[in-house]
Amino acid sequence: MYLALLVIFLQCSGVYTQERVFTFNSVEIRAEPSVKVKNGAPMSIICYADISKSANFHLQHNITIFKDGKLVYMIVSDKGVAQYEVPIARSSDTGEYDCTVKADGKTKSSNPLHVWVTGMTKPILTAEKREVLEGEVVKLRCELPEEVPPLQFLFRKIKMNSTPKEKYVFEAHRNFSTVEFSVEEGDNILQFDCFGKRYVKHINIELESSEPSNRTLVTVKEPFIKPSLIIKSTSNITEGDRIEFECSTVVARMRDIEIILQKNKTILNSVRDEKLLKYSAVATLEDSGEYLCKVEQGRASKTTKLNVVVAELFPKPILSASMSKLDENKELTLSCSISGFRKANFSILRRNSNGDILLKNSRNLTMRVNVNDTGSYICKAEVKRIAKESKPVRISVYAPVSKPTLSVVSGLPEVVLGKPLRLICRLLMGTPPITFTFYKGNEVKKVVINDTYATFLDENIRQNDKRGYKCDARNNHSSGVKTSNILNITVIVPIQNVSLGSIPYGEVEDGSETVFLCSVEEGSWPIHFKIFKKTDHDTLLYEKTESTDRIVWHKETMSRQDTGTYYCMVSNRAKVNVKSHPITINVILASWQKGVIAAFVLILIAGAITLTVWWFLCKKKKAKGSSMEMSRSALATNSTNEKLARQHNDGDYYSGSGYIEDGENHMKSTDENKGTDLESAEVEYTEVEVSTLDPHRAPVQKGTETVYSEIRKANNDSTENRHSRIQGHPDAT
Repeated sequence: MYLALLVIFLQCSGVYTQERVFTFNSVEIRAEPSVKVKNGAPMSIICYADISKSANFHLQHNITIFKDGKLVYMIVSDKGVAQYEVPIARSSDTGEYDCTVKADGKTKSSNPLHVWVTGMTKPILTAEKREVLEGEVVKLRCELPEEVPPLQFLFRKIKMNSTPKEKYVFEAHRNFSTVEFSVEEGDNILQFDCFGKRYVKHINIELESSEPSNRTLVTVKEPFIKPSLIIKSTSNITEGDRIEFECSTVVARMRDIEIILQKNKTILNSVRDEKLLKYSAVATLEDSGEYLCKVEQGRASKTTKLNVVVAELFPKPILSASMSKLDENKELTLSCSISGFRKANFSILRRNSNGDILLKNSRNLTMRVNVNDTGSYICKAEVKRIAKESKPVRISVYAPVSKPTLSVVSGLPEVVLGKPLRLICRLLMGTPPITFTFYKGNEVKKVVINDTYATFLDENIRQNDKRGYKCDARNNHSSGVKTSNILNITVIVPIQNVSLGSIPYGEVEDGSETVFLCSVEEGSWPIHFKIFKKTDHDTLLYEKTESTDRIVWHKETMSRQDTGTYYCMVSNRAKVNVKSHPITINVILASWQKGVIAAFVLILIAGAITLTVWWFLCKKKKAKGSSMEMSRSALATNSTNEKLARQHNDGDYYSGSGYIEDGENHMKSTDENKGTDLESAEVEYTEVEVSTLDPHRAPVQKGTETVYSEIRKANNDSTENRHSRIQGHPDAT
């Protein structure tokens, strides 16, 4: 039973769940009456959700409306519609609206909708004071109620028959702004108004303006009247007359009032806290012009202008000179005159930086001039306390030029080939300006106008150019041109292609002489030669200055220490050191030194060979000494006669015993015959053929025995040892 109820419950739950299936088809937002609403009109923002359901069941909706991302309205309803009412639309309601609907865990949002509220509220303008004085300021306040910043305000000052003056103020955080306008001269009745502007997004119009505010009327009162400027003297003013000015005004209050008289922006006189200004002066021609009287109090100011013409009493004097350029010690006459006017007090003066110098109170001046009289001269004429000056006249007095001196700037009259030559032409005397002319030969190279000297740079120097230089100088003196002496220049050819050689070259025997030759291909004399040997610090070996293109240095004795690298360095007045290519010299042994060494080596070799042979023989003799003694004693008796007979007949002798037999059958020591030949220890080997007789007289058997005899020379006091080694024939008995 319980199992059946459970099955029924699960089936009912599945049916209930299937009945609550729904989906959002769309969510839309719209504005009524339209997306463009006039400022002040009502507006509604409606959000509508289109939902599909599996059955007609109750569904609760959570609807929110946003403006520019900010929540403005929210409602929970079982209907899919929400309406946000704006009873009076303002420009601040302009923006992007969208809505979001949430139901049973599902959410759907609409597309954004831009709503534009056209127009702005009318601004309200207020003035701090409705009545002001000239020079004061009018403070205004413009407010845009129900508008949201940022806003821009435009204030206008409106005056009759003139263009309004405008001021812009930007307000980022408030919906009102204040401004001040100054009240200027001539402002009587002023009107002010203002406008509001705001930025509009998402449309092509950058600013949207409100209608003009109410106009505010401000009355202006004058703190003082426009000043009066008059001349109390006669209307026709002539130079020498006294001219008097009066400037006056009427003020409401005397405090802080100032009257100023000006001419060409130059203040002539001024007074404070007074209503009248006076100024007088002796009229001159320079007093003609426009005068300005100005009254100031605080920021207020009023001006009056007056044009004054002063008639000329007499024209400016004219100074004339007999000559403007003349030689020293000549006479100069200066004359001062006034056209059509002769009754005047004349004076002639010379201009000076410390003040003009009076020369004579007269219209004429004659004097003999010198160079110091060069300068500017004027004359003055005075009539009725009016003094006028003439234009200055320039007088130049010239002293003759002296003979110029031409020289090289560097000092010596020489130049290195390839380098420029700078010449200077000087004068000891002569009034400037002086004209200098440089010549190369008869060709004009340069003309210079200067005071006491001039320079010339010749960059075209040739080796074989023989033309001399000269210069001349002249000024405005009548003596004419003076010419310098001719200056001849020595052209120094720099050293080129230095070479170093030696005899012998490369290898030199120790103790022999070596000749070094250093030469140059081109270069002006004298030439300074130096020969160096390269070391850690190059060593100077030889130095000489010659008027030739080569030098020879004999080094008499060369040693092994002279092996090394040598080079030559050459210079002349061009002051450029030129090095040769290095050469290498190797000092070798002399011939006699080689012979001595060879002989010494041969002696060492012979001694070594002798010692080797002696050692070998000694070792061999010791090994066979015993057998040889026995053989020699056995054969001594048997072979004596035979050997003597053989020696007598054949002329052979046996030298093994160290004795020989002479013609008288005497035995002589071999040492007596050797003499000096036995001084050296030599070994002689003699082969002797011995015939042995059979002791039983058997037939003679011939055999060959070889007898080696060693002959040595010992010291005089020592005993000679003689050893004979006999080797018998293998068949001998």
